[in-house]
Amino acid sequence: MKMWAGRFKQEEDSRVNDFNSSISFDSRMYRQDIMGSIAHATMLGKVGILTQEETTQLVEGLQQILQDIEEGKLTFDPEAEDIHMFVEAVLTQRLGTVGKKLHTSRSRNDQVALDNRMYLMDEMGKIDTLLRELLKTICDLAQQHTHTVMPGYTHMQRAQPVTFGHHLMAYAQMFLRDLDRLADCKRRTNVMPLGSGALAGTTHPIDRQMVCDLLHFDCITPNSMDGVSDRDYCIELANVIALIMMHLSRFSEEMILWCSWEFKFIELDDAFSTGSSIMPQKKNPDIAELVRGKTARVYGDLMALLAMMKSLPLAYNKDMQEDKEAIFDAVDTVKLCLTTFTPMLATVTVLKDNMKKAAAKGFINATDCADYLVRKGIAFRDAYKVTGQLVAVCIDTDNTLDSLPLSVYQQYCDAFGEDIYDAIDMTRCVMDRSVAGGPSPKSVELQIAQVRGQLAE
Repeated sequence: MKMWAGRFKQEEDSRVNDFNSSISFDSRMYRQDIMGSIAHATMLGKVGILTQEETTQLVEGLQQILQDIEEGKLTFDPEAEDIHMFVEAVLTQRLGTVGKKLHTSRSRNDQVALDNRMYLMDEMGKIDTLLRELLKTICDLAQQHTHTVMPGYTHMQRAQPVTFGHHLMAYAQMFLRDLDRLADCKRRTNVMPLGSGALAGTTHPIDRQMVCDLLHFDCITPNSMDGVSDRDYCIELANVIALIMMHLSRFSEEMILWCSWEFKFIELDDAFSTGSSIMPQKKNPDIAELVRGKTARVYGDLMALLAMMKSLPLAYNKDMQEDKEAIFDAVDTVKLCLTTFTPMLATVTVLKDNMKKAAAKGFINATDCADYLVRKGIAFRDAYKVTGQLVAVCIDTDNTLDSLPLSVYQQYCDAFGEDIYDAIDMTRCVMDRSVAGGPSPKSVELQIAQVRGQLAE
């Protein structure tokens, strides 16, 4: 018999039970559900709603259920409606009437809101740790390549020379912002809803602040209707995860390009590559491709949450049960991707010579040529035009700016001297970009130090 039976004269249709049940996915919140119930029972005893003997029985009974689940002695009943009813049913079976008193002054509405917040805060801690591991890996790899020259791109066209370390640290900034967003999301999630009841609180003299303190929340929800019907924190977390996945996907796309024969800037470790069933020469970047593909999946989770909540009247509605599979999937996916992506990045072989050769082509030192003329007193727009004409000459004569004779330079502007070749040397071009945030080794070293410092904080 259902614990909410009494109003109903007829047994629930088995198909309704299957449709209504959430135990298959919310059972993962068993620890949070039990810890929340322990705090609730402790508070009921403290304010005199339960006797101390009853409280002790409930707390010990709940602790034993937790231990039995974690030791594999107690398995979840697939017939149970949800994790809350499962725990309460087992407790009542073991303790009798005392077990039935646990639910005094609370509803599953505020109970599930509590469990969800506690579970997601725990998961945010795990995502935070994984992001930090990725950032450390990026910094370590960037540290090794502060002098490794490569072409930087705009519009997927070679643009200006940078270093591989500088390129990597651009991603470090993205993931740092993700860490900051995650912490901000956790702050808004860390609010205790228990005591909101079904929607209108309770007539019992409960102490919500005591439960808040026992469970280490920052504060209590100030409005009972919002307390049970708020899922902003789920949507916000899904959005944070979507951004993390977007950054991983962009990084993955570049790694897929870089390990292609057309680029050959890096080679993936065999342990993080796959082969082909028919083409023996293939070494496929499947991990990076899957990360890229799973990003779309997480976007779908975010859209599902937004669509679910967009027209719900206050307060709780059963629609909100759909929040869990979406947010759980987003959490599981980003954790899986971070867990796999980080060691893939850590084990890449960087092909420095190929990067340098690519940087030598495409006239990516053209801006430096124009800047050379500016330092000689030529207006930038005039310098820009002269350099463009020189590039056109190089294309027509199959030259590079480095190999173009000085006499040709001087045909277009007599300000050119022998020192032009030093000014457009690829290594020099990178070294001279020492502006804060730029690609010079000194600047990249500073970027790495700043990120390491923020991680240490």
